[in-house]
Amino acid sequence: MLLVMKNMVVSVHYELKVEKDGELVTADKSDPSQPLVYIQGSGMLLPDFETNLAGKVVGDTVQFKVSAEKGYGVRNDQDIVSVPLDSFKDKDGNVDTNVIKVGNVLPMMDDQGHQFQGIVNEVTDDTVVMDFNHPMAGKELNFSVTVVDVRPATAEELEHGHVHGPGGHHH
Repeated sequence: MLLVMKNMVVSVHYELKVEKDGELVTADKSDPSQPLVYIQGSGMLLPDFETNLAGKVVGDTVQFKVSAEKGYGVRNDQDIVSVPLDSFKDKDGNVDTNVIKVGNVLPMMDDQGHQFQGIVNEVTDDTVVMDFNHPMAGKELNFSVTVVDVRPATAEELEHGHVHGPGGHHH
């Protein structure tokens, strides 16, 4: 029986719950027909996720928590930014109110070409308040994970840094 350890391709089913309004609610989970597949130790996942799976075997289920600090970080008020409404106007000076509305996630780019995802928090007559914190920032992550397959990574997978074939990357 193969153990989850460095350089092994690991397939898992997971459910992630976070607190919302005082109770734990599902924030994400794997598709029952398509497990999450990764290379243990490659840094693809949160370090605490991999640490909690180390030494497990197919069929093992583990439940663990990852603090906000070790997950997606704490919320940072400096990542909430007012962007001039003019930045969202098209060539005719119009703003698409179906896109620029509270709750929508928008792709943005800074002046160096770095891309970010921002959530629209507020729209006023002249600004759009955007939150660039990760959606899971400030949240304790509650995982339930079941190991469904473990195999050695191929030399090519290790060289490329990702899984090939079913559940992985196809070239």
